Amino acid sequence: MLHALSAFFYRIASWKTLLPGILLYPVIPVLVFAPLEARWNAYAGYAIGPIDLLVEFNPAKIQKMVADYGAENRSVYALTEMTADVIYPIIYTFLFCIILSLLYRKRGALAMSPVNVFPLTGLLLDYLENVCIVTLLKLYPDPLPVVATLCSVLTNLKWASFIVTGLLAVYGVIQLALRKPVAEKLSV
Repeated sequence: MLHALSAFFYRIASWKTLLPGILLYPVIPVLVFAPLEARWNAYAGYAIGPIDLLVEFNPAKIQKMVADYGAENRSVYALTEMTADVIYPIIYTFLFCIILSLLYRKRGALAMSPVNVFPLTGLLLDYLENVCIVTLLKLYPDPLPVVATLCSVLTNLKWASFIVTGLLAVYGVIQLALRKPVAEKLSV
């Protein structure tokens, strides 16, 4: 199945599929996530931000954030995680798969390998992280240290998968830049 999905992305990868991904990528963060974060910050009285963006292992901080959001914001955050943050990972995963497909199609040692579907790792980790976040938000004030710990682990693994995706893209660009043009045969 992984190879079939990889082949699908290689087949559809073009500027025509890249452009919609680029255009859709900022829509949800700008129209949904940014106003929501401003609302949380105003309620909490400090720049609390979303749990999804933490880049440290700190389950206690996650539990404090859940408390600091307040009841109404916890409800809105949970709803957002179950709607917009289900759609957004699909958008960025599609974009990243298309980018890697364009970079690795017919190029070098990794040509046509399933490297182009590595971003699915981030999608899966993001969804698992969202389940933890919704659980923490919905079951507050119950202390759930195991869920907060799992959430922190998943968040960091998600960010690590994004770093690997970025490194794969950089490697693909370097490989593309260093590719020697094929010399045309001269007919006499």
